Amino acid sequence: MIVIDASALVKYILHEEHWEDISKFIREKRPLYSVDHIAKEVGNALWKHYIRGIVNRGIVLKLMKSFMKLVQTEVIILEPEYKYLYTALEIAIEHKLPLYDTLYIAQAKHYGELLTSDKEQAEVAKGLGIEVYLVT
Repeated sequence: MIVIDASALVKYILHEEHWEDISKFIREKRPLYSVDHIAKEVGNALWKHYIRGIVNRGIVLKLMKSFMKLVQTEVIILEPEYKYLYTALEIAIEHKLPLYDTLYIAQAKHYGELLTSDKEQAEVAKGLGIEVYLVT
């Protein structure tokens, strides 16, 4: 089973470069898994795009609803981050990555696969024996 992190999901939601590659995973490999922390990261990324004037309020809210629909329809299954917190902290300390990034790695360690757009995160995950799909 594949864990999707915020970097990949935000790329998909905002239709950033190579978002179609992420779309293929969402269509063909469902359900994907993630930690519930992803909701905050997606919301924050949308807010930043609004604050920077890249998208308007209506688009931001529409995109958030799209994210929520992916969760409600179980295209993406969210698990509580606390399940992976201890392992994530161990990984964060060992590899000097932020805890919010290592939460996805810890979950992927459980499931075996990670979909990300974060090169550093991908490197650490590969080093832990996780199969990584890097879309940059």
